[in-house]
Amino acid sequence: MRVLIADDHDLLRDALAAFMQNEDDIEMHAAADFHEACTLLEGEWTYDLVLLDYNMPGMNGLEGIEKARDMNGVHRVALMSGEANRDIAEQAMKLGAVGFIPKTLPAKSLVNAIKFMAMGETYAPLDFMTAEDPANTHPLLDELTTREGQVLKGLTEGKSNKEIARDLDLTEPTVKLHVKTLYRKLEVANRTQAALAARDAGVF
Repeated sequence: MRVLIADDHDLLRDALAAFMQNEDDIEMHAAADFHEACTLLEGEWTYDLVLLDYNMPGMNGLEGIEKARDMNGVHRVALMSGEANRDIAEQAMKLGAVGFIPKTLPAKSLVNAIKFMAMGETYAPLDFMTAEDPANTHPLLDELTTREGQVLKGLTEGKSNKEIARDLDLTEPTVKLHVKTLYRKLEVANRTQAALAARDAGVF
């Protein structure tokens, strides 16, 4: 079976490649960003699994899943992340991802998960998908609704309204309304000031 792993962290990508190359039945290809992954997908190879890092350049959130899945035929695409929460994992699966791998998985479990998905199965670690989201009791978040907190997190990550809407499964006008409310509650004039206020307060 042939697997493509795309991740912009050299150390992690090289470590994954080394682990996978020890498996006799797996041919490993690697890419450093989404553009490089697309170049490989448009090439001569067909992949049994395409593993994409959620935060690498070019992914645009979950948009990369749909793009990669439909390129040059049908590819089995899975998401990998060290930061994404359960909501992101669930959204990825709804968009057609065959699995989600947190980077916190032990090496042996990670290799087994990749092989499992490459063989045609779906994978997401049960403890991750069923865990309760940790409560954030920061005073600033007490002033916001859960959704406003999620939108604010998107602002601190430098995301556009369109990207935040896609991540949260909202419409852009709804996100725009949340952003305006955040400006009022945080007493700021723009998204940059809102992001700085959240970072200065140590919210995210």
